[in-house]
Amino acid sequence: MDSVVIFDTTMRDGEQAPGATMSLEDKVQIGKQLERLNVDVIEAGFPANSRQEVEAVAAVARAVRKPIICGLARPVFGDIDAAWEAVQHAARPRIHVFISTSDIHLDRMLRKSREEVLEMSVKGVLRAKGYCQDVEFSPMDATRTDPLFIYQLLEAVIDAGATTVNIPDTVGYAIPEEFGGFVKSIMDRVPNIGRAVVSVHCHNDLGLAVANSLAAVKVGVRQIECCINGLGERAGNASLEEVVMSLHTRQDYLGVTHGIDTTQIARTSRLVSDITGMAVQANKAVVGANAFRHESGIHQDGVLKERTTYEIMNPKDIGLTGSVLHMGKTSGRAGFRAHLKEMGYDLKEEEFGKAWESFKEVVAKKKSISERDIEAIIAEEMRTVDETYRLDQLHVTCGEPGIPTASVKITTADGQEWTESAVGDGPVDAVYKAISKVVSLPNQLQEFSVKSITESTEAMGEVTIRIQSEGQTFVGRGVSTDIIVASGKAYLNALNRLVAAKGEQAPVKS
Repeated sequence: MDSVVIFDTTMRDGEQAPGATMSLEDKVQIGKQLERLNVDVIEAGFPANSRQEVEAVAAVARAVRKPIICGLARPVFGDIDAAWEAVQHAARPRIHVFISTSDIHLDRMLRKSREEVLEMSVKGVLRAKGYCQDVEFSPMDATRTDPLFIYQLLEAVIDAGATTVNIPDTVGYAIPEEFGGFVKSIMDRVPNIGRAVVSVHCHNDLGLAVANSLAAVKVGVRQIECCINGLGERAGNASLEEVVMSLHTRQDYLGVTHGIDTTQIARTSRLVSDITGMAVQANKAVVGANAFRHESGIHQDGVLKERTTYEIMNPKDIGLTGSVLHMGKTSGRAGFRAHLKEMGYDLKEEEFGKAWESFKEVVAKKKSISERDIEAIIAEEMRTVDETYRLDQLHVTCGEPGIPTASVKITTADGQEWTESAVGDGPVDAVYKAISKVVSLPNQLQEFSVKSITESTEAMGEVTIRIQSEGQTFVGRGVSTDIIVASGKAYLNALNRLVAAKGEQAPVKS
């Protein structure tokens, strides 16, 4: 069977979702997990955006060796040079050149003619080809572009050296049958199309991104560009997990295969959700909390008798084992490390030490530990930035009647200790006000979410917050069996990220 190339753009297009900004460390962590997932291509960013983006893409290129590492660029020499500076460190580098092609984009945005765009595209591909053999080209807003111009443009860029040509449905405008027909016309009308891999990049404005991508596969497309959890501009991109499991489950109809390790899907989804602070909706296909739950009595009866009566996918296939680890207070470091290795984690000694201490704290409070608990512990430790401020103690009093009051003790990186108290509208508000009295960093809380990691009254709580300061957004995350403690950790985590972005320690109370 033909194999479909899975091109992940979570760190580029996915990052364009409001609030989904990723640091260099975040991108490296996601890149390593995408490597475990066995994606074929990782688009790690748009290097021309900033010096920080060049460094982040370069860090991914150095750390992730198996997949192709791709950098996006306009057909402008400065963009292409920046992309090469970043991806040249990859074992398998790619430069992805794009430009708008629809009349509305040309007239209203670029203010260029078709002839100018064609010339720029060819020159851009030639420049990229001078750096590396693997060059991709995308005519942005292709589905609203005159097909005759698309045929002409693709023929020219393939002659210039493009090895992949991507057909983007940039604004999610296409309908599956229409999109399949459009792509088929490209295969039929571009004389040298056989010299390039044909790709698609579909947006989800009408909820059809995955359907359009699969329609394209049926007519011969062999690369799909997608994002974990369907992240991306506006309504997002084609969801990687939905695309892959469609290829996996309906191989009988689609007639193609893929190289993805599907057992890493659930973990990858949770990691991206943790890092971006963007929760996955409960009824999300494949990775939503309800994807394998059955409420109806008829459905429950059917699944108990034969799982496939109502489940077309096996939850184990995407990595949902639900395993409970037989570990407790007497479990040793060696046993814990062995479990981590079984789960696919290979931590450095310092990372392992922190995870071990957190694990001991949790097992002292819970009767049983699940793999999801372990993943939450690891995610928290690996998401920790340099702790300019550390929450050492937190005490809260609240109730009805009563005034919620919080006291905190915070230690700075240079060893200073600060204590402060505050009252608030509720216990979390009081905690945040007390912390803000110590850490003097003006910010606005944009979002606060809390969820349980597993299902029980003793479940660990996970708090994710988003704060904004001077136009920048910072995500903070905290995990604890005490939801108020998790809230305090999340706020201080966000503040530490804010400090790291400023490059200097924030003032503390006098």
